[in-house]
Amino acid sequence: MLIAHTHQLQSSQTQVLLQLRKQLEYPPQLEIWNVHGVDFCSLPPSPTVNTTCENNFITELKLAGNKVLKGGYFEGFAVPNKSLSQNFSMDSFVSTLARLTSLKVVHLVSLGMWGPLPDKIHRLSSLEHLDFSSNFLYGSVPPRISAMVRLQTLVLDDNFFNGTVPNWFDALQNLTVLSLRNNRLGGEFPSSVNSVNTLSEVILSGNEIDGKLPDLSRLRNLHVLNLSGNKLSSSLPALPKGLVMAFLNKNSFSGQVPKEYSQLNHLQYLDVSYNTLTGVPPSGLFSLPNISYLSFASNMLSGLLPHDVDCSSKLGFVDLSNNRLRGSLPTCLNSKSGELIVHSGGNCLSVNSQHQHAQSYCLEIHEARKSGSGGKNAGVTVGVIGGGVVALVVLASAFLILVKRYCSRGMSEQHLLHKPGLNNSDAGFSSEILTSARFISEAAKINAQSLPPCRSFSFEELKVASNNFNETSLLGEGSYGKLYRGRLDNGMQIAIRCLPSKKYSIRNLRLRLDLLAKLRHPHLVCLLGHCIDGGVRHDPRIDKVFLIFEYVPDGNFQALLSGNNPAKVLSWSKRLAALIGVARAVHFLHTGIIPGFFNNRLKTNNILLNEHGMAKLSDYGLSVISGKIDKDEGEAEGRRSSQRRIFEDDAYSFGFIILESFIGPSIESRREAFLLNEMALLNSQDGWQRMVDPFILTTSSRESLSIVISIAKKCMSFDGSRPSFEDILWNLQYAAQVQATADDEQK
Repeated sequence: MLIAHTHQLQSSQTQVLLQLRKQLEYPPQLEIWNVHGVDFCSLPPSPTVNTTCENNFITELKLAGNKVLKGGYFEGFAVPNKSLSQNFSMDSFVSTLARLTSLKVVHLVSLGMWGPLPDKIHRLSSLEHLDFSSNFLYGSVPPRISAMVRLQTLVLDDNFFNGTVPNWFDALQNLTVLSLRNNRLGGEFPSSVNSVNTLSEVILSGNEIDGKLPDLSRLRNLHVLNLSGNKLSSSLPALPKGLVMAFLNKNSFSGQVPKEYSQLNHLQYLDVSYNTLTGVPPSGLFSLPNISYLSFASNMLSGLLPHDVDCSSKLGFVDLSNNRLRGSLPTCLNSKSGELIVHSGGNCLSVNSQHQHAQSYCLEIHEARKSGSGGKNAGVTVGVIGGGVVALVVLASAFLILVKRYCSRGMSEQHLLHKPGLNNSDAGFSSEILTSARFISEAAKINAQSLPPCRSFSFEELKVASNNFNETSLLGEGSYGKLYRGRLDNGMQIAIRCLPSKKYSIRNLRLRLDLLAKLRHPHLVCLLGHCIDGGVRHDPRIDKVFLIFEYVPDGNFQALLSGNNPAKVLSWSKRLAALIGVARAVHFLHTGIIPGFFNNRLKTNNILLNEHGMAKLSDYGLSVISGKIDKDEGEAEGRRSSQRRIFEDDAYSFGFIILESFIGPSIESRREAFLLNEMALLNSQDGWQRMVDPFILTTSSRESLSIVISIAKKCMSFDGSRPSFEDILWNLQYAAQVQATADDEQK
């Protein structure tokens, strides 16, 4: 029927398709287009290529490739073997694509396209479905898309779009599917979404959207809402009655689950896990006629679950784990008959099948709320403190505006992928700062990696995991205590840091642990939890503290640089990748939070590599737990000068790490002698050729190595001109690009 309805494609349209193939650098799935005289309109559709024609014009173009960047970073440059080459121009590609003026459907997925999506995309005025997912597109989502009034589907998933999430969707009154998941979009939830009554799917998961989520009940056609993995911090909103699936997990929603959710009769799937919700879930949720999946895991739910709960016959999965629920499970959840799966561990329930805490664990939060619920004086105190915090936030905002206005510098396109941060934060951590989440800007990136959020461990769990802290589990010992290897019941390997004994104030310690727990970054060894043990009941001080980290299995950077294991010798490209990863981590610690974390114990033996070769920095922020940083809480000027000193110390220490990467770890034990006798040799090419590891000399590009030597020298400068980590990162990335180009030329 298609062949009967179409004719040979116009030659101008054919030329456009061939030009697109050339710009996409001749992907293998388009080899069929090489056949001379091929009729594009009659080609059979395949999973990777499909073209549809009407009246001699292309109306549908679907191409799917295999260029995907998994678990990595994209900094605005071509990625060898992943993206299209440095010669690719997204602007030129869209200009060519726009010559197919009759296009209604465009699906260009995983083709390695990279660069900003140009505003001229609006030239495709007939377009109804646009899907550019799984590419390397960055920058802002083009505002001129709002002029594409026929658009019904907009899918830009799994790219690197950044900046504020657009708020012009009310111009697209035919839009049914809006999907921008897994990008880097921030700002508040777009209020314009509420004006698009045609929407059936809104998918904005895996971004950095924050603030309040508005009432969404007006979207009467909405069936799927996915906002997981953002930073939304309001109470849960009203939802439309026709909603089928709601993913609201991995945010910071607070308050109770609204009772109105018990009236969502079409609801099949509700996930509100990993938030800070309180109270008890409404019993009506379990009996909704179509409900099949409910997850309330890892919240702050507390109280007694009701017994008189009727479970829907379609309910197949319920997760109540890691809350503070007491009593017994409702009968319909406790039944072992049928196919219903119920997870309830990590509470204080009277069930024997799963791990439960002691009743006192769940009563702590109940008593705290009870004691803090009344009192006029307490309210006044809270008001004063709250007003002070608001004032600090206003002052910080005004300062940021002034800095941006008067001290801004030009940014290359790759810098648009980073959010600006502060380099002049106070070094001290007062109780106000520790308790105020508003001082955290980029720290709560829990969704940046597939790791569970930080939680509290029991001492018994740690004893079992480490075989009662057996010496065979000992990984090492340093100034921050012994480090043990362990394995949890679910098979996950962990590292347990036993902090040296001292009397910690419980309140202050919890504040510091909460702050450290917010530090989530792919290149930081992740804090999985903590255990506070050994105190007497009602004693405000405690002396046994354990920190539980992810276990990073492939050894430390120093050992791998030593060359003792020939099978694991790191090439220059891999060493650069490790340096870039650590530089990203330190840049995040300096600027991703307010106040920044400095004095980060930067040594090659604190850089660990996982099974994929990704570098992760360990032992960061431990000075915050130990309280050593409190010494800097003096005069404001004293804090600033101390911070400047510590900030330079990080750059200085990182300079030594760079030196070890191309000379070898032997210089770690002779730092002073090296500075006095050998550092000057780096000023000449003949000098550094005598010093550099012969393996690096034979495998690295001279230009790439020269760039790295130059930035190492700047890091170790004593004339007050040490670079920021943004500058360090830029130079290392440039060196990696130069090396990648040289490697490609050799191939």
